[in-house]
Amino acid sequence: MRKTDQPERISEAEHAVMEVLWDRGTASASEVCDSVCETRDWSLATVKTLLSRLVQKGAIETKPDGRRFLYSPLIARADYVGGESRRLVDRLFGGRAASLVAHLAQTEALSEDDVSEIEALLKELKS
Repeated sequence: MRKTDQPERISEAEHAVMEVLWDRGTASASEVCDSVCETRDWSLATVKTLLSRLVQKGAIETKPDGRRFLYSPLIARADYVGGESRRLVDRLFGGRAASLVAHLAQTEALSEDDVSEIEALLKELKS
């Protein structure tokens, strides 16, 4: 998997397909559809369109396997999440992660468990 390059932005629908590929490693269009089509009310054609877009964006690769194609991620989930997190903080909070946490705290979007986890992370970072 490629680690340094970020592909073009991935839509919410494309992200659902990526989650299947990240979980499975490699899958055919039918296998992806088996995972997402029913819950999202998609057809196999929709999945194939999303897979094609992800190939064009450089997020996944395709390899022939007999009469079908297998798809595999070219970017790691952690790298994608890191890039998206950074973009969110940059765009909405002026590049300051503390502003994001403050906003979440002020809007009561953090549970006591969340606060405990954040405190533990901060303690770990300081040591």
